[in-house]
Amino acid sequence: MTPRPTAKPLSTSNARRKLAAPTVAMLPRIADSLSFLYLDIVRIHQDDTGVCAEVTTEQRGTETVYLPTAALSCALLGPGTSITARALTTFARNGTTVLTTGSGGVRCYSAAVPESLTTTWLERQARAWTKDTHRLAIAQAMYELRFGNGTATDGTTLDKLRGMEGQRVKAHYQLLARQYKIGRFRRAYDPASWDTQDPVNLALSSANTCLYGIVHAAITALGCSPALGFVHNGNQQAFVYDIADLYKAELTIPLAFSLHASPNPEAEARRSFRHELRLFQLLPRIVTDIQQLLDPSRTYEGPDPEEQMVDLWDPVSGSVPAGINHGTQP
Repeated sequence: MTPRPTAKPLSTSNARRKLAAPTVAMLPRIADSLSFLYLDIVRIHQDDTGVCAEVTTEQRGTETVYLPTAALSCALLGPGTSITARALTTFARNGTTVLTTGSGGVRCYSAAVPESLTTTWLERQARAWTKDTHRLAIAQAMYELRFGNGTATDGTTLDKLRGMEGQRVKAHYQLLARQYKIGRFRRAYDPASWDTQDPVNLALSSANTCLYGIVHAAITALGCSPALGFVHNGNQQAFVYDIADLYKAELTIPLAFSLHASPNPEAEARRSFRHELRLFQLLPRIVTDIQQLLDPSRTYEGPDPEEQMVDLWDPVSGSVPAGINHGTQP
């Protein structure tokens, strides 16, 4: 019997090279884990072990955290972040989309999409966009996602959908105007006379801009085109506007009316949107909704709103909630 050859031990340099250039089989599919990581005020670089984030403070000195690049679908780099070319190359090799964003992930300024990112969703989007019947079906599905099942019956034209949408949004404005006792409200967006607009319009424009950034990040991370819209058309942000419209009645419009007496509604809208809406909860929801719209034959489960995506480890209690100041707890 011929003895099996023993595996040749990897040299240290070979092991490091394999870690830096994982094979396709080592990488998770986007369908298995569409994970996002937001970083700001940090230096990202590559050392012999992997990609790490380095934070330096006067109180704690320099701290280093290694990033799980092989399991990361999208990295959002906020203000104060610097990244080396070598680290950026490793993200690309691992199929990680890298976005440059504003604080908290709101607003999306640029995107570096790796060539290994799947085109499955882009192809679905393009096929549906080029066929009028499929395009209308997705527009109807978007309307029902906003206003409930059965609100867009078969045969409803796009022209009729636009009219129905306009009436419902107008009624929503009137309801909130009565609730906040601000009298008659009319939506206006005029950059030429920006300073003369009322606080609600200013806050709404500011919050919508933040929402567009988050939606743009999700669309890019999924590999879709921001330009191929199903309701909006002729703009590089057409699909961004389509998807953002799904959440305005729930998120940005109530926020804007709540700031009707604010002396600085634009800045306050941006801060509230960033701090209260919690980027890491909204992004997965947007991804799930896009997948469901482009592939209605399958059911995609949305994120659990009660689920804590990040916990703190405790040797006695186990997992404890993150994102709160435990120094204020009794």
